[in-house]
Amino acid sequence: MKMRIQGHEKKMIKCITFDLDDTLWAVDPVVRAANHTLYEWLYENAPLFNQTYQLRDLNQLREQVLIQQPHIAYSVSRIRLAVLEYGLAQSGYDTNQVKTLAEQAFTVFYQARQKVEFFEHTLVMLEALKASGYRLGAISNGNADVKQVGLSHLLDFQFSADSAGVEKPDPLIFQQMLAHTRLSPEQVIHVGDHPVHDIEGAKAVGIWGVWVNLKGQTWSGSDMPDAEITCLSELPQQVKRISTIVRNRL
Repeated sequence: MKMRIQGHEKKMIKCITFDLDDTLWAVDPVVRAANHTLYEWLYENAPLFNQTYQLRDLNQLREQVLIQQPHIAYSVSRIRLAVLEYGLAQSGYDTNQVKTLAEQAFTVFYQARQKVEFFEHTLVMLEALKASGYRLGAISNGNADVKQVGLSHLLDFQFSADSAGVEKPDPLIFQQMLAHTRLSPEQVIHVGDHPVHDIEGAKAVGIWGVWVNLKGQTWSGSDMPDAEITCLSELPQQVKRISTIVRNRL
């Protein structure tokens, strides 16, 4: 009987992981606002930067930095800091000023970047899943922090590209989560908006994939998701459906 119970436990969904940007909130408005906050700070504290570059030049600076430092492409934080360092240096600041100003400017941007507005039903959905006994976590390529955005009471852990050293769909970031939770892939559901980064990345290591399609888009990936939702309120029901499939495999 004991062996039967252990086998049964292994055939249950135990954990649900979430992408963050464009899954639980819209990221573009957040980044736009954070960029404006950053540019205003630079105007007050590093005026040579503003005399040299417009806000719209940040994307061009990013491209130049990635040509010079392709090894940091996985990390939006490292890219942002490198962009600031490069732009400040090009604007005429010396090495010491560049380091200090870049770190201060990045902190300003990073704090502003945490001011997100959750999609409808996000909190109620997470609360319902938490109350049902699931472990909840985040796996994100971005640099939102679950504590600073106000989700630490609902999400038990977070893995980011910055901390993992790779970005989704690299299997390593999912494998790090599995090692942390001590679960097998079939015990985990990953939820996200990106067909490749989230769904194909998760399914490649055997994790169930639920596609968040809030914009009514046509599926563009190669491996189909295990479920698709067009509203976050639909997720608990899809989790139940997948859980039933898992139990029926006993």
